[in-house]
Amino acid sequence: MQTPAVLPITTTLNCAGKLLCLNQPVVMGILNLTPDSFFDGGKFTQPDACLQQAEKMLTEGASLLDIGGMSSRPGAKLIQPHEEMRRVIPAITAIKQRFPEAIISIDTVWATTAAEAVAAGAGMVNDISAGSIDAQLLPTVAKLQVPYVLMHMQGTPQNMQQNPVYTHVVEDLLTFFTQKLAYLRSLGITDVVLDPGFGFGKTVEQNFTLLKNLSVFRLLGLPVLAGISRKSMICRTLNINPQQALNGTTALHSLALLNGANILRAHDVQEAAETIKLMTAYHHATSYPSFP
Repeated sequence: MQTPAVLPITTTLNCAGKLLCLNQPVVMGILNLTPDSFFDGGKFTQPDACLQQAEKMLTEGASLLDIGGMSSRPGAKLIQPHEEMRRVIPAITAIKQRFPEAIISIDTVWATTAAEAVAAGAGMVNDISAGSIDAQLLPTVAKLQVPYVLMHMQGTPQNMQQNPVYTHVVEDLLTFFTQKLAYLRSLGITDVVLDPGFGFGKTVEQNFTLLKNLSVFRLLGLPVLAGISRKSMICRTLNINPQQALNGTTALHSLALLNGANILRAHDVQEAAETIKLMTAYHHATSYPSFP
């Protein structure tokens, strides 16, 4: 079912002094503080709504919260760090005051935002750009000494879906990760999570090819994050909108777990956590010998 890992999979991440255990898959709850995200834009921009959603996700089983202040939907424009920080830093501060044990990931491409977020209490940096937008981001992550989510994106959010082309999408991403990891390690970044970037410069067919072959990336010995919640690979296949895509998300979460995902990045924490529990029970069930 899963391609055997060449290296042992990292099962513990040190998130600014708080350990994230990945012996079993976990849920990363998405907390967008943006007015224009593709699914929940504008819902949680107010302080009270943000704290209520954070509490809801933590109660439902989120092991960490991914807080972002800039939409990365197809066609979205980059915003500057000062505006991004205005959205996310007060929220991180408030969440850490209310829930001091919470592990927070900052979803950003900017070095200054990453540094300020970690100073406010974040313990992980989630970067859609792999350091390609801000040259100072990766050296900053190295100085911050927090885990880093290395994601693949072809192009930028503005143009990534115009005409994504690969020689072979799985092999191309494996090469990309291998090369980037060599650079990260040269900087001293060792706690890394791999994210193939579903929907970031991929066609629907390419997304499903990546999902079916997700276990290939475990060859690098690092945990794998699947960010497929309510995305277009579901909506276009089923001819629905993101608001109708919870059932499809759960179905693809099951496949991601079967193929080795360690982290599910999800809008709907309870459903993702229940999927993990069911898949864990499935894995622990007894297998009978093959019959003639």
